[in-house]
Amino acid sequence: MELTNRPRRLRTDGVRSLVSETELRASDLIAPVFVDATTDERVEIESMPGHERVPVAESVARAREVAETGVEAVMVFGVPASKDAEGSRVWADDGVVQRAVERITDATDLYVVTDVCMCEYTDHGHCGVLEEGAREDPELTVDNDATLESLRRVAVSHAEAGADMVAPSGMMDGVVGAVREALDAAGYEHVPVMSYAAKYESAFYGPFRDATDGAPAFGDRRHYQMDPANAREAVREVRLDVEQGADVLMIKPALPYLDVVAAVRREFDHPVAAYNVSGEYAMLHAAAEKGWLDLEAVARESLLSIKRAGADLILTYFAEDVAAGL
Repeated sequence: MELTNRPRRLRTDGVRSLVSETELRASDLIAPVFVDATTDERVEIESMPGHERVPVAESVARAREVAETGVEAVMVFGVPASKDAEGSRVWADDGVVQRAVERITDATDLYVVTDVCMCEYTDHGHCGVLEEGAREDPELTVDNDATLESLRRVAVSHAEAGADMVAPSGMMDGVVGAVREALDAAGYEHVPVMSYAAKYESAFYGPFRDATDGAPAFGDRRHYQMDPANAREAVREVRLDVEQGADVLMIKPALPYLDVVAAVRREFDHPVAAYNVSGEYAMLHAAAEKGWLDLEAVARESLLSIKRAGADLILTYFAEDVAAGL
């Protein structure tokens, strides 16, 4: 049999890179930075090898470490010195994120995104103000509209501190519109909103909750985060955020939801981001420690798959390691 179609012709070293369809660049990546108001020294995050919580005084040094690898953007997460039922430290002028953002934006050229959520700041670990009786009744959780009022304050406080972009992540109905309205009213029309437009109630968040002490003290987040069984609902969620003024659309997690990333890419012309979450990072590290996988290779392949599915931006704990090798 004579073969006329031989795809292997384009897999040789000379031409392989010329016909490569997907490119991964350091500028595609956002690196998470954890800032901890409860410590004066760096604290290793055991479930996320290679990552630390740093004190506010070390936030600039940590940001510069990221920049040295070629990564151009960071997302700042905070661990407050104290917590209460309302999460009031999340919008404080002297809050941990506010102080860190002021320092990082003054001292570096990094693009700084902030996480606009309350779970790290509430003593109950949920992403907002609780409905009355929620601690005792599993059918009750977060008061959506009361939480919107808090998130307005958070977004403005981050913008005042110098954040280049804010990212509301709690999956409250109407949050993008509320944050956009608050930013505009405060004179921050130029600050874009990265919406966690489709955020699932996922089992892959465990190490992050260790990193930020943000696990729920009771119950779970099924009443406000999305059902992992649903894909069509994600498109509806994203459309609502687009209508409310979202500038960037985030899907979280990334790898178990590549179908959702691809669907959002097809349906909308906005920039699409995906969060390669802590559990995805930790499981590859665990397999590599066993000698079962080549960590550098699988990390890069994972990020390529996310880009191939349609993501323009990737928030990932692999950002620095992968960027350094690009």
